[in-house]
Amino acid sequence: MASVPNIRQFAAGVLTATLAVTALYASACASQSSASAGVAPTPAVNMSTAAPSPDPRVGLKAGTLAKLPADTTRRMVSTPAAEASWNMRLVKNVLPVGPFVGVTHSDLAFRGNYVVQGNYDGYEIFDISNPRDPKLFHQEVCRGSQSDVSVYGNLIFVSGEAPSGRLDCGLAGIPDSVSKDRFRGIRIFDATDLKHPKYIQSVQTCRGSHTHTVVEDLNDKANVYIYVSGSAGVRSPTELPGCSDLDPALDPNSELFKIEIIQVPLANPVAAHVVTKAPILADLGRAPQNSGRSASDSTDRAAQAAARGGRAGGRGGAAPAAGRGGRGAVPANRGPVQCHDITVYPASGFAGGACGGYGVLLDIRDAAHPVRLYAAADSNMSFWHSATFSNDGTKVLFSDEWGGGSAPRCRVTDHYEWGADALFNIVNKKTLAFTSYYKMPAAQTSAENCVAHNGSLVPIPGRDVMIQAWYQGGVSLLDWTDNAHPKEIAFMDRGPIDTSSAGASGGSWSVYWYNGYMYSSEIARGLDVFELQPSAFISQNEIDAAKTVKFEYLNVQGQQKLVWPASFALSRSYVDQLERSKGYSADKLSSIRAELSAAEKLSGQARKDALSKLSTQLHGDARGSSDAPKAHTLASAIGDLAK
Repeated sequence: MASVPNIRQFAAGVLTATLAVTALYASACASQSSASAGVAPTPAVNMSTAAPSPDPRVGLKAGTLAKLPADTTRRMVSTPAAEASWNMRLVKNVLPVGPFVGVTHSDLAFRGNYVVQGNYDGYEIFDISNPRDPKLFHQEVCRGSQSDVSVYGNLIFVSGEAPSGRLDCGLAGIPDSVSKDRFRGIRIFDATDLKHPKYIQSVQTCRGSHTHTVVEDLNDKANVYIYVSGSAGVRSPTELPGCSDLDPALDPNSELFKIEIIQVPLANPVAAHVVTKAPILADLGRAPQNSGRSASDSTDRAAQAAARGGRAGGRGGAAPAAGRGGRGAVPANRGPVQCHDITVYPASGFAGGACGGYGVLLDIRDAAHPVRLYAAADSNMSFWHSATFSNDGTKVLFSDEWGGGSAPRCRVTDHYEWGADALFNIVNKKTLAFTSYYKMPAAQTSAENCVAHNGSLVPIPGRDVMIQAWYQGGVSLLDWTDNAHPKEIAFMDRGPIDTSSAGASGGSWSVYWYNGYMYSSEIARGLDVFELQPSAFISQNEIDAAKTVKFEYLNVQGQQKLVWPASFALSRSYVDQLERSKGYSADKLSSIRAELSAAEKLSGQARKDALSKLSTQLHGDARGSSDAPKAHTLASAIGDLAK
């Protein structure tokens, strides 16, 4: 923890060393029209329905990284890369400082006016009371990799997976293959005082925790549950009793093909413990392989080895298996032994498990005992990474982290359907039916780690719109309302972070909409804040309506149902959508807009009467609309305003 003396000394040294590099970066940013380390001017609104051509993301100038004088194993941005955006803009970048400079930033969680940002060496808290100028509020040094973060009430949960993670949060690592000092699992912090979180419990798990998901059971308000996904090897039973990596046919208590589930009593979170181990991956066979993609991977690995002078190894991949028992082996014809990440949607009763070679649909109505409903496989999908549900719970999008996030997988030679999203309909509430792929469409260089990663819904009413991270492919906003024809409608991207050496990692790990803005965890550049601009695809009314959806907290892997309060912006959003779909004539739309404006100028009962009359009239008119469902939705929204 940050109170450990050697960590304080380390942080102070790195902080001093980074100030000079940060100043250099800020000076470079000041010479260009970038929001990096500053606030950008608002670019002109683009109302064209055509995507920019040529795509401005292609050929962006690279930046550079510089080693820190105090720690030459770490590098930070010294020269900013060029930037390009369309229908959105970067309003602020907050560069990392102190102990987290040069250390990978990971996922985000939100509570009130604060965002918690994970880092391989701990986590940070930013005050986002003013989203255009986030302020660093607290840093908690606690090495664990990858420090996936979630919040619930006054608690912060942090994943730990690295064999070097220590129970005391220290940075000394653990040289022994088996040690009682090692921590791998879920750390729990009491953040009643966000300025001084207290580390109150460590729940050790057999595989550690690469990611985790906080699950609310609608029938159990005394507890929350945590689904633990661990991609590292099973620990030795000498280190953690009960752990077994034997084939389940030999040991029914094996950790393989299961997820560990932690129960957290809200009245006494110190009593959190592993309560069940759900065998959601049992009986799956080996996922189908794609020979073309495998050949491409082999070629890349050979090229990377040659670039390293023939040395083996490289970046990325699962953590080393220190602490493993190493006693068993999984038959080659079996499916994945673990999930990478699970998104739960309690309002629908579903969870989407991204589990290596499969995307699985789970019934989570009993949170402690999830049941697999369906498992989808696709030879074009290399590594099912994460899931996002449509707001009505009838569709789900799975992302594919082909290459593990450290490889360039958006090159012009990479197939569109490789390292992309796979979109599905949920049929009869129990099966998945594939509809299409989506991939950020701009070709990136071989110096940019790029592939599908984390994102969230953007609450545009009546539509399925999602902002998604693509590492150094930037962030891409897609409309998947028609999930057979998903379409990009906005983006922001930077050039390569550095091209002077192989494997420079950066880009957006995750980007999430939260209370009006989009926050991105930038692997090397810290925290980005974006906002939407009105365009031919999203009107100002739709943006204003999206901003009326407020969360008290947000863990994106614990998806919450979007609900729009009645507002004139909401009603006008549906008018704009009817204009886009040609559901009403131009004269009819003009008349509706005029009547809404007239009603807005009224007050009290007069306003209610005007809105109620208009609502009744529009329900009747809807029968003549070519987009009757949307016309009725508009009429209902106006009726809600009258209440």
